[in-house]
This record gives sequence, structure tokens and C-alpha cells, in this order.
Amino acid sequence: MDKYALTRSIIAQLEAELALQTEAALGSREEATNEESRAEDKYDMRSQSAAYLAAGQAKLATDIAAALAAWNALVLREFRPGDEIASGALVVLEAKGRTAAYLVGPHSGGLEARDGQFAATVVTGASPLGRQLLGRRVGDAVQIADRLGPVIHQVASVE
Repeated sequence: MDKYALTRSIIAQLEAELALQTEAALGSREEATNEESRAEDKYDMRSQSAAYLAAGQAKLATDIAAALAAWNALVLREFRPGDEIASGALVVLEAKGRTAAYLVGPHSGGLEARDGQFAATVVTGASPLGRQLLGRRVGDAVQIADRLGPVIHQVASVE
């Protein structure tokens, strides 16, 4: 488990998504301002719809750029036994003989980071699980909602 590789994976995903959203926003903007999109009558909304779409895509691109900046600014540190979970921690939870890995990050909760065969899900301090994890240590328990009810997970490791 290499959290540096996992972080690079997240940054690469965000960079790809930013490029895609930026291209989409520029395409929508072009559509909105194109002479051929000009309204032919008072009910023709093509240009206005394209303008709304371009604005939404530009906002999404701005949000992704902020997430990318937050991940690039994240200083990863090594966690020693007994350290509290904080941003940048790679946490492994165990319950009922199964394990799940989570990378506590500044943004983009829900993304899956991969390093070869190993995968970790990003959680932030704003999420219910992230709020439970912050400040915990190896051996502490957290409760995660499941389809059948809450399941107690134990913090198996923190890196």
C-alpha cells in the first residue's frame, strides 16, 4: 500500500476530469455564441440553453480545479503507531473478517484510488465516515451503516 501512488492516482483522475469538463464548457460556450444558434423566433431557446450548460460546466471545472489544488497542496506524512487519524492517512478498517481501505483527503470523497491491485476510497472530514475516523487510532471502533443496519469496524492500521 503506497499512499503516494494512491495520491498520484487521484491527481491523475482529477486532471483528466478537468480537461474533459474544460473542453465541454468551451464547446458549449461556442454553441451558445455561434451565429447559427441565434434564436429564430421567441420560442427558440437553443442559444440560451447552451449558455446555461456552458455556465454549469465552467462551474464544475472550477470546482475540479480547486480539488486538484487541494490534493497538490496535501503534505503526506508517515503515521506512527498511536498517532491519530488525520488528513493524508491511509486507514484500513476491518469487520467480520473483511477489510476496506480509505484515504483521508481534503476533497473528492468517493473517488477510488488505485495502486496496482490495491484500491482505497477517498473520504473527507465532511463525510459521516470521515468525521468518525478523524482523531481515532489503531484499535478504535467506528460504526458504518449497512443495508442490514450498522456494522462496527475496527481501525486495523493507519499509515
